[in-house]
This record gives sequence, structure tokens and C-alpha cells, in this order.
Amino acid sequence: MATEFDEELASLRQTMTTILKVSEPEKLKAKIAELSEAAAAPDLWDDPDAAQGITSKLSHAQSELEHLDRMVERIDDLEALIELGQEEADAETLAEAESELAAVQKSLGDLEVRTLLSGEYDEREAVVTIRAGAGGVDAADFAEMLMRMYLRWAEHHGHATAVLDTSYAEEAGLKSATFEVKAPYAYGTLSVEAGTHRLVRISPFDNQGRRQTSFAAVEVVPLIETTDHIEIPESDLKVDVFRSSGPGGQSVNTTDSAVRMTHLPTGIVVSMQNEKSQIQNRAAALRVLQSRLLIMRKEAEDAEKKKLAGDVKASWGDQMRSYVLQPYQMVKDLRTEYEEGNPAAVFDGEIDGFLEAGIRWRRGQVARAED
Repeated sequence: MATEFDEELASLRQTMTTILKVSEPEKLKAKIAELSEAAAAPDLWDDPDAAQGITSKLSHAQSELEHLDRMVERIDDLEALIELGQEEADAETLAEAESELAAVQKSLGDLEVRTLLSGEYDEREAVVTIRAGAGGVDAADFAEMLMRMYLRWAEHHGHATAVLDTSYAEEAGLKSATFEVKAPYAYGTLSVEAGTHRLVRISPFDNQGRRQTSFAAVEVVPLIETTDHIEIPESDLKVDVFRSSGPGGQSVNTTDSAVRMTHLPTGIVVSMQNEKSQIQNRAAALRVLQSRLLIMRKEAEDAEKKKLAGDVKASWGDQMRSYVLQPYQMVKDLRTEYEEGNPAAVFDGEIDGFLEAGIRWRRGQVARAED
């Protein structure tokens, strides 16, 4: 037992050293000092959006530093607890140490995954769009199931969300939906969900009870920030206004407040109808359009880098995850091979295992591409 504890402690300390090297606490302290100074400026709230950004970044940086410090303390306390239990040959203390060891390993694993989110936009908030694909009404229902899954995941973690647009299908479910996840690193975390999701089940909409395969697409982009400088000339935009509607065509309001914005050079279309005024919906649509153009620009830059570096096989593929409810129960990620046997829990937002596996997989793909 003593040797086993020694090995586990050595592994924890090695992992923590790596995390600290990547996280750079001294740089984090300097960032906190800089943001604290900005937050103390008397004219801070003259620009509410900028002020919100500064205070949010400050809170996150402070929380991140506290988390790092606390993990170091927990490992030190665990070592002291193990030494005490071994010196006193106290089975109860050693049992407590074993329980704490498992808890520290889990927390450290979560922290290690966060250090893998080092992409250019990974620390941003996220804009998620889900679209029903092939499969008719089952696909629309599946799109709504996926939206609920991500909103429940955000709720489990205490992340604020805002639904920006919902386009309901005629019989059931959604044609498409767009929502924000307002949390640091939401983009880096959820970006591994981008791709085509596949559902296999006995269709509740088929009176003959046949098995149906349906598809839905998930898009994740980073939320635009004022420093991104994505300028869009008015001449590049076509803006249509229309009346918002709810499920089954039910009217939500009696004014033409909904906005459909088309970016003419790229053909990207963004619709917003969940704000109360046309001005608010136009601003929200422009923000999402800028976010999509931002990631498109980044993808073009990455494609050019790949061309210069040679062909690198790091494609996510069309179908990245299957949700099978019939003839057996299984959710499996086709890239990472991670799977869960309880689809109901997954659809209720318990997707952290998939997210962690996806983040580690992506990091491995990047590392191989750089070799």
C-alpha cells in the first residue's frame, strides 16, 4: 500500500508540474493585476459591454489562479494525510486518504483537460447552431433533443445561456436553433461537438413502429469580441424583416421584429427572432454573422498553412457520433471511440466524458500534424 501511495503521489505531482508550466501562474498574476487596474477605472461603465468583458475576464483569471493554488494545497494535504495514516498504522485515516486520492485525481484530470484548450479562440464564449438533417420529422425531433442536451450540460455547470433563434418544424422538433453559452472556454470545450450527429431508434412518428435513422448538424463558433475587427460593409448585407413565430406557426408578436441577414459574398444566412425589437435582433444577427466569418477566416488561414506543410490527415469526418436507442442502447463517438451505455443520461446533458475525450483527441491530432 505504501509503495502504491508513493507512486500515485509522484504521478500527481508530475501532472501538476506540467499543468503549472502550461498555465504560467506568474503571467496569470500579471494579467489579474492589469485587469484589476482596468476594472478600477472611474469611467469603466461608460461602455457597459466593454466593462462586462473586463469584469468577466478578471473573475475568470482570479478563479483560475485560485483553482491552481488550491490543487497544490490539496496534493500537499493528501501527502500529509497519507504520512499520518502510515505512521499511526490507522486504517480509517488511510481509507480517507484513498478516497481523497481518487477525488484529487479526478479534479486534476479535469484541470489537465483545461490546459489543452490553448487554441486562438478557445477561451471565448460559444455560439452553437443545430440544424435538422436527413430524416424528416425524426431529424427535427433529434435537433431539439440535441439542443436540450447542450442546454442541460450548461445548466449542470452553472453556465448562462441565451437562445437567439429557433425555427420550428411543422409536425415536431426544430428545423434549426442558435444559442449562446456564456462561459469562459465554452468555445474551446464545445467546439469538439461540431459535426454530424446520427440517431438510430424506433420512430415515435411512424405508426408501423419502424426503425429510423436521422441526422443533425452541430456548428460551434466563438463569440465575436470588439477586438476582432471583422468589418462588414453594408453593401455586403441583405437584411429582411419578418414577423416572429412560435411552434406550429403561432404568432409570437404582431410586429416585424425578426431579422434575416444574408452575407452576399459568402451566402451565409443568419436569422434572429428571440429579441423584442428589430434593432436588438439585427445586432444579435450581426454578432453571430461576424463570429461565423471569424472562424471562416481562421479555417482559411489553417487550410493555407496545411497546404504549405503538406497534406495532413486530421479530418473529423461527416458522422462524428452515433446515438443508438434500438436495437441496443449506446452513444459512441466515432473519432475517439469513447462510448456510454446510457443514452438517457447523455441526452440529459451528461456529456463531459465525450467532451474530455474529444479535447484530448483533437490535441493528439494537432501534435501529430506538427511532427
